[in-house]
Amino acid sequence: MAGNNGFSVSGYGPERSRTSMARLLARDSLVRRLDWPILLSALALSVIGAALVYSATRNRTELVGDDPYAFLLKHLLNIGIGLTLMAGTIWLGHRTLRTAVPILYGISVFLVLLVLTPLGATINGAHAWIVVGGGFSLQPSEFVKITIILGMAMLLAARVDAGDRVHPDHRTVVQALGLAAVPIMIVLLMPDLGSVMVMAMIVLGVLLASGASNRWVFGLLGTGAAGAVAVWQLGVLDDYQIARFAAFANPALDPAGVGYNTNQARIAIGSGGLTGTGLFKGSQTTGQFVPEQQTDFVFTVAGEELGFAGAGLILVLLGVLLWRACRIARETTELYGTIVAAGIIAWFAFQAFENIGMTLGIMPVAGLPLPFVSYGGSSMFAVWVAVGLLQSIKVQRPLSA
Repeated sequence: MAGNNGFSVSGYGPERSRTSMARLLARDSLVRRLDWPILLSALALSVIGAALVYSATRNRTELVGDDPYAFLLKHLLNIGIGLTLMAGTIWLGHRTLRTAVPILYGISVFLVLLVLTPLGATINGAHAWIVVGGGFSLQPSEFVKITIILGMAMLLAARVDAGDRVHPDHRTVVQALGLAAVPIMIVLLMPDLGSVMVMAMIVLGVLLASGASNRWVFGLLGTGAAGAVAVWQLGVLDDYQIARFAAFANPALDPAGVGYNTNQARIAIGSGGLTGTGLFKGSQTTGQFVPEQQTDFVFTVAGEELGFAGAGLILVLLGVLLWRACRIARETTELYGTIVAAGIIAWFAFQAFENIGMTLGIMPVAGLPLPFVSYGGSSMFAVWVAVGLLQSIKVQRPLSA
């Protein structure tokens, strides 16, 4: 209606109240439909990681200078940015991102190519970074994992979700593998073998979830084995990477050199016992005997200072996250959502297994962070975007599903 002066006040009456109420109900419905076990597990892992990162770096004056809280504050900032990226991903939705895959894929390939230019930098032996300035560095391969998942899912699910086919045909599988192969080959040239291993597992998980013929799965496994032999024979790997594999095959090899990291890691974990030495009280951690404890070897801090109980809690939280992700993959009504969730499951499961396994001596050292726990902005941002994708698949599932 309008007042005597002709000014409409309809927006200030019952109509506005109904609109506000509808928005509140929609927001409440979104909050209720979030997968809280995933969110709380990921947040708990990040908070535990903050404590472990602080313990590993507070005495490292060559890293933190006069500020023992430097890495802790940066880690907390990374968590905050990661949560913001998760919220943005949920708001956009995995279906909206499906339409943006060509743009995201192009950006990610461009960024990994930049690593091969003079802008690329070597950190901790891996030439996999872009240093922008002001102490800010970016590892593009972390975001390639996301674009490979989204890109392959878009191709493999297109005709199935449209109702044209029951399973992806051979031509579609070839296109999806070609899409993944381009950034994987670039990352291999860096060389960043750890990231390549994770990407290969993502591709395998995506193919298994897509319903593609088993011949492709077995063919991929055979190609991977042949490719590993070729990489070794052609000398693609750097000397330090070859040395890591040699130390894995023979733990007694050069304990003061190439085998030093893994030997010290096992000593740290073994000294923790059942309940650990106490947070900030680990002799191996305080004495800085384990290199890169805030990143690749952060699990050793948990093993020493929190013991089997604390390290086991990290495994339980990772298990809860993966279990709920499997439920989301199984219950979604579209193949696209199933494939995206399956790719994230393969990513998290393998990377966590490799990271923890290398500290225990059951996997070769590959320079991979422990998801949510290790220090590192690129990794933290990527895993929280992945959580946002899982949440989007959950909340956008039809109510009747």
